[in-house]
Amino acid sequence: MLPCLDEAEALPWVLARIPAGWRALVVDNGSTDGSADLARSLGAQVIHEPRRGFGAACHAGLTAATADIVCFCDCDASLDPSLLVAFVTEVADGRADLVLGRRRPQGRGAWPAHARAGNLALARMVRRRTGLRLHDLGPLRAARREPLLALGLTDRRSGYPLQMVVRAADAGWRVTEHDVPYRPRTGTSKVTGTWRGTWQAVRDMSRVLNETPAPAEAEGVRR
Repeated sequence: MLPCLDEAEALPWVLARIPAGWRALVVDNGSTDGSADLARSLGAQVIHEPRRGFGAACHAGLTAATADIVCFCDCDASLDPSLLVAFVTEVADGRADLVLGRRRPQGRGAWPAHARAGNLALARMVRRRTGLRLHDLGPLRAARREPLLALGLTDRRSGYPLQMVVRAADAGWRVTEHDVPYRPRTGTSKVTGTWRGTWQAVRDMSRVLNETPAPAEAEGVRR
């Protein structure tokens, strides 16, 4: 799943790196730069999600997907989707239930100071809330689709990736984290492009951390 909002400049690079035999599902979240038509011309399936929000786009993709194991990746060319092959293998082999990419910046401007500060604060809050020793809540991730749906994710804004991790931890999932190169994104971030955007995301995610633990309806994913 590739949530997309005005990413026409980055789409060719991203879609060229989708592993052979995989289905690229671009979720257009109201683009005005022709992203949807471009993605379709490059062989991706396009889903339209009119409700704005990163979580809304991600969940629309999850709902539309049909594969047993699904992956998430940003559509801004900051992360290489070909790296997800190892993530999928780990899930398929039963060594993890949710695999996350820990972003390692490559090159000048890959990860602005305000975005790193926000990520550090969130990682600390996640550790206190879940006990998971995670360093990042990056968007590169893989898991099985049906258990993900069973988590009952409700956030449709920037708290969606965090809610996925928190509810997975509450359900007893094995969550692993692996370093991945993080390149300077193409275009301007819609979430963490400014200090204001970063701390709005932190506030969104803080609300997720304060939720009452959900019922363990998604336990038992380790069949």
